[in-house]
Amino acid sequence: MSQNILDNLPQGISIHPVAGRIGAEIRGITLSGDLPAEVRNVIRAAWLKYKVIFFRGQTHLDDASQEQLVGLFGDKAVPHPTAHTKEGTSYVLELDSHRGGRANSWHTDVTFVDAYPQASILRGVTIPEAGGDTVWANTHTAYNDLSPELRELAEKLWAVHTNEYDYAARKPQADPEALKRYQEVFTSTVYETEHPVVHVHPETGERHLLLGHFVKRIVGLPAADSRHLFNLLQNHVTSLENTVRWRWQPGDVAVWDNRATQHYAVDDYADAHRVVRRVTVDGTVPVSVDGRRSRTLSKVAKHKADSAANEGTAARETAVA
Repeated sequence: MSQNILDNLPQGISIHPVAGRIGAEIRGITLSGDLPAEVRNVIRAAWLKYKVIFFRGQTHLDDASQEQLVGLFGDKAVPHPTAHTKEGTSYVLELDSHRGGRANSWHTDVTFVDAYPQASILRGVTIPEAGGDTVWANTHTAYNDLSPELRELAEKLWAVHTNEYDYAARKPQADPEALKRYQEVFTSTVYETEHPVVHVHPETGERHLLLGHFVKRIVGLPAADSRHLFNLLQNHVTSLENTVRWRWQPGDVAVWDNRATQHYAVDDYADAHRVVRRVTVDGTVPVSVDGRRSRTLSKVAKHKADSAANEGTAARETAVA
């Protein structure tokens, strides 16, 4: 059905693959929340097929009209569970390099919650003259690249994802303000969620590796084995053959299927200014190959955790998904 839509494009619209396994630029569309049905169908079909789609020159968009694009990809927008939305907006998360908005590590957005976003809509606002590209990886072709034996093993594995990790160890050159902001904002509430390492995409039926930097450990394995196995599988995701790299221009919009990809914002632009704004679309709880659903292990406000630690007690509010 989706391929039929892409074989019969409306006049003036064209689709141009950017890399062999992931990513395509769509030309001839001025994005808005009230596009005709045939154009909406093209966008959605291309998004599912190519995993991430790009639109150049969407300089007419502002924060409000970016939020209205959510209807092209899902039912409703969702705010980030811990970070603050941009003032004057309901759902826009601003990533400003002058205020710690650099995320140079491979991840799928917000996998530390159970029903993490199904789509992310990112708009380029201020772009460095050089550098600041974003790279995406196709987690389905990564799964397909595994040997049959590794696939069978991966399908049995579950991993714990959390938003509380050793930021300073990952970014030893981070300035103190960025570290403070991470501790006070991003981990204001600490989540731990258990996801299958392989999940079944709810729309395409494809199997995807669900990993990235929010993974804390693989369930049931010693720490050393967990790290080795994570690295083995994660390296398949980030293999160059599975990736596409986008050179941003102001006004560009990228939309990725967050259930089918990981991404990496390249931090190679020194003190140049980079601002992008993101809106995310509500998702559903992942399902494993054998039909089990992801579940939240814990969700606790950081100030409660700190207070409990000071008293030498364990504070944990358990919630079952």
